[in-house]
Amino acid sequence: MSSNVSRRRFLAGTAVAAGVAATTTTLGRGRAEAAPAATVDAIVVGGGLSGLAAAKSLVAAGASVIVLEARERAGGRVHNITSPRLGATLDAGAEFIGPTQNHIGALAREYRVPTLRTNNAGDSIFFNNGHAQRMSADLPLPLVPDLVEAGPALARAQADALAGFPVGEPWKHPNARYLDSITWAQYTGQIATSQTARELCQVAMSAALSARPDEVSALYFLNYIAASGDENNPGTLIRLLSTDGGAQEKLFDGGAALIPLRMAAELGTRIVYRAPVRTISWDRNLATVTSDAGTFRGRRVIVAMSPAISSQIDYRPGLPADRVGLSRGYHMGAVAKFAAIYPRPFWREKGLSGQVYGDGRPIDVTFESYAENRHILMGFISADAMRRLDHAPESQIVRECIANFVDYFGPEARSFLDYGIFKWDLEPWSRGGPVAVSTPGTLTRYGRALREPVGPIHWAGTETADYWTGYMDGAVRSGKRAAAEVLGVGR
Repeated sequence: MSSNVSRRRFLAGTAVAAGVAATTTTLGRGRAEAAPAATVDAIVVGGGLSGLAAAKSLVAAGASVIVLEARERAGGRVHNITSPRLGATLDAGAEFIGPTQNHIGALAREYRVPTLRTNNAGDSIFFNNGHAQRMSADLPLPLVPDLVEAGPALARAQADALAGFPVGEPWKHPNARYLDSITWAQYTGQIATSQTARELCQVAMSAALSARPDEVSALYFLNYIAASGDENNPGTLIRLLSTDGGAQEKLFDGGAALIPLRMAAELGTRIVYRAPVRTISWDRNLATVTSDAGTFRGRRVIVAMSPAISSQIDYRPGLPADRVGLSRGYHMGAVAKFAAIYPRPFWREKGLSGQVYGDGRPIDVTFESYAENRHILMGFISADAMRRLDHAPESQIVRECIANFVDYFGPEARSFLDYGIFKWDLEPWSRGGPVAVSTPGTLTRYGRALREPVGPIHWAGTETADYWTGYMDGAVRSGKRAAAEVLGVGR
């Protein structure tokens, strides 16, 4: 049977998207109560980039779709905030885009969201044991004596990630059982034994995942490296960590969240906000999704959520043991973003790029950022440092972060005009970020359940992507893939 014929049969007799939209009644800001009679082709759970990409693909194919989003906004882990005094736009979540991230790039062009080059001129800083060492911003890692130890450990990781690595299916690696039995700390610690060398290896991972090296399976991070490319360009650690030519090469003028917000505007009333999903039940022909905004019925469901939190939903008749084990083996990284706005980029006057990597606390990684032509230093608070500050007063976080900026860039860092903070750990519909990571043993035992449909349920979210898992591009890829699965039913 041709794909066009099967698609027509799948769509036949269903309500078109506009008709579905007409069955809702607005309840306050962005919330709707569904008329129980409507049955749609697909219900998408989650209005982040992956869910929006899935819905966009389905609508383009003529399918009727409802998107249920727990928050009052679209975008998920892609989110803009405004600073309290100046009202400046700040990226609170995913921010950067780089080479081979063509799916998010295409959306940026479609929705006319321009990019800006991340400043990479001058020197960056490697901060270790209270000492700041300058290095060329062109280098992804500092040229320090201990790099002699760290280099071979990272080179081994790159070799393992290049050697025919089964991107997106790491459990198929010929050495998967061993690599998934140890942590990233154990993997690199076999070669890098000095404190500084271990710190370098840790930064290579924590800068991307906001997790400790003893919290993450070595196999997981090797797949993360291998995934930093596309079908024609193998993933490399250099691309993952670099600014120019790497994953941090550009940022979006006006904030990355402009992309999902414009996608959501296009989908219109197909999105129901303030609709956290509580139960998904199904029989042979129909799925019923119960949310705080009402009950919805569809032929298929796409759960566009991190596997670490998708288990919050009650599935009836229940999920297979492998899917349950998968969710239990994933946990979110711990992260917040802090940004300070300055009257001028004083760090540039010192020949600095605004980039820092190292063991500073609470901020261990920084970048220069932009917002409406304002000069910004942005820093990540990760892992244990974030957990310590989860419930700290905002004034304490500001004080500690500015003290870090002073350590890195000098006393001028005290003269900030405004700031912004966003704690992802305490965001109830993400529970951390930037990505869910797996503990040892999870991928080899349960990895096949990551994308395997369960009855009418399909799985999306950046964690389920093949390439650029953990990034905006991976989120878009995963949504498109899940939509293709739904549209392929009956072939």
